[in-house]
Amino acid sequence: MTENRTEEPTAEEISQQKQVRLDKRDRLIEAADDPGQGAYPVSVPVTHTIPQVREQWGDIETDSTTGVTVGVAGRIVHLRNTGKLCFASLQSGDGTRVQAMVSLAGVGEESLARWKEYVDLGDHVFVQGEVISSRRGELSIMADSWQIASKAVLPLPNLHNELNEETRVRSRYLDLIVRDQARQNVVARAKTVASLRRTFDEQGFIEIETPMLQVMHGGAAARPFVTHSNAFDTELYLRIAPELYLKRAVVGGIDHVFEINRNFRNEGADSTHSPEFAMLEAYQAYGDYNSIADLTQQLIQNAARDISGSHVVTWADGTEYDLGGDWDRISMFESLSEAAGREITPETPIAELEAMADAEGLEIPHPIHGKYVEELWEHFVKGGLERPTFVMDFPVDTSPLVRHHRSKAGVVEKWDLYVRGFELATGYSELVDPVIQRERFVEQAKLAAGGDLEAMQLDEEFLRALEFGMPPTGGMGMGIDRLLMALTGLGIRETILFPLVK
Repeated sequence: MTENRTEEPTAEEISQQKQVRLDKRDRLIEAADDPGQGAYPVSVPVTHTIPQVREQWGDIETDSTTGVTVGVAGRIVHLRNTGKLCFASLQSGDGTRVQAMVSLAGVGEESLARWKEYVDLGDHVFVQGEVISSRRGELSIMADSWQIASKAVLPLPNLHNELNEETRVRSRYLDLIVRDQARQNVVARAKTVASLRRTFDEQGFIEIETPMLQVMHGGAAARPFVTHSNAFDTELYLRIAPELYLKRAVVGGIDHVFEINRNFRNEGADSTHSPEFAMLEAYQAYGDYNSIADLTQQLIQNAARDISGSHVVTWADGTEYDLGGDWDRISMFESLSEAAGREITPETPIAELEAMADAEGLEIPHPIHGKYVEELWEHFVKGGLERPTFVMDFPVDTSPLVRHHRSKAGVVEKWDLYVRGFELATGYSELVDPVIQRERFVEQAKLAAGGDLEAMQLDEEFLRALEFGMPPTGGMGMGIDRLLMALTGLGIRETILFPLVK
């Protein structure tokens, strides 16, 4: 019978249903030709997938037959049992469905009785029979035989109700079964990553892999996860960024290099941050922060086109967002000065910046000149950005891996890309002078000694690599999860298939 209730079952009811289903499993084993092989077959003779059946026969006339016999398998998501005819909706992994019809005339009395006794919502079932269209015009398989391929011991959530966010995140497998958007998110992510790789390949970039376990963390201002290696009897760090290893590759002659990787940062988690996340980094020898900005725009626009057909993407809530055209490039200091109503430059005394921050109620962690500028910029300017925007030319003391600006004193050639109101990517004209890089690392070490847990360490091996000569290079980093947020309008816990939760 079909369950028509719309409220979710209680914990006691779920426990009772589980026991009923376990009893059915036991009876399946007892009735098997070889009980020692368990309740389910090792395989079933599938001849067509459900999407293939839909594609080939989805337009047949109502109440007609094809004369074609197929074998399909899927999960039962709707079930209705009547006297001599039972109906089930079989769903494939991508959400495509086809109706199975199990009749007295088609399978016989004993098989029909077994169907009614053993089959439940959620079970994986194999059905063999003719492809037909029912009297109501529903594409169907009129079964002449069937098998339970795997039994759902726990009942599915009620398909008439939306899953709450907690269930979607903690039990993503249920989310994928019952919600089209969840499956679409997986496909969108796969298409996006494939698009990124395709664009890089067209531009002559080579993909490499760098270590996740590192003896020294670096490449970003972030607090690392620490672990211990028994084999080497030493502390190791989970990678916070691949930057310093990718630059070693550039030193070695891999002039155009990228990596799509997993990074780990022992920091807060919110709507745009996850402790474990996917990231893209790329380095372009003889490029700079302008050329790498051009590449970043191309990467994102190509990804938008490849998942939506155009540069205008439609978010999950129906909002359209235009990623087309050439994106704005604004100066951090000039845009801050305009929004704050007073000129702010790299020479503005830190006392004035501190007074501005106090007046706006801002608390600046580990206050240095650049931190004040960046926090004030976020306060005054960030919220007003609607279109994709490159924010150019950052303070030197917050960017230890970036070279000085070629014409502006006190700033470095760095940009942050803001899309949908959050930072999506960052790009540099990379610092390649080992002498200046050592000086920057020393300054970072002083910050670390003062309690800044995000400050970088002095990495002698990386400095040694630079001493062999690194060409002028443009580099960029972009969060894959955030890119999906920009393309789909979803939060970060929706774009990560299995996010970390307490």
